[in-house]
Amino acid sequence: MTDEPAPSRPEPTPSRPATARSWLREHSELGVGVLLLVLGVLVLTDALTMSVDITQRGPVGPRTVPVAVGIGLLAVAVLLAVDVLRGGRGEAEGGEDVDLDGPTDRRTVALLTGVFLAFAVLIGPLGFPVSGALLFWGSAYALGSRHHDRDPLIAAGLSLVTYFVFDNLLGVPLPGGPLMGVL
Repeated sequence: MTDEPAPSRPEPTPSRPATARSWLREHSELGVGVLLLVLGVLVLTDALTMSVDITQRGPVGPRTVPVAVGIGLLAVAVLLAVDVLRGGRGEAEGGEDVDLDGPTDRRTVALLTGVFLAFAVLIGPLGFPVSGALLFWGSAYALGSRHHDRDPLIAAGLSLVTYFVFDNLLGVPLPGGPLMGVL
């Protein structure tokens, strides 16, 4: 912690009255607190209304983690609101190696969006192994990798390993597509 004084905020004076807009601007972090509060209520509502008759085995059931996450979200929302109302403020971004004045790389964003949308459309007809390989390879390409001989092989291997881990080890069925009989 540093011993530097907190930045002073202009006090309302007769020539500069405090308005609701200026108060909200100074306490904008409360928006994050409200978002966390809403998410916490949604998670808790969903967790407490889910049907667990078939899946309940022992004292720890499928509600345990969502309830813990919901309570955590509510606690963080309240703590953040208290901190902001007491005058706490988030620190400005300090030192990442990012040029904030540079333009947005719209090409990369568009490529990644296209890859994710293609994955969502193709997972049904092609299954996870094929569409997952396209997702992994397309993401690597969009983010700058230009190893055209190596990337598709790594993507295919990663997709197959992911498919087997989820489908066989974790018991989460993923669509196999045309490779269902082969895998």
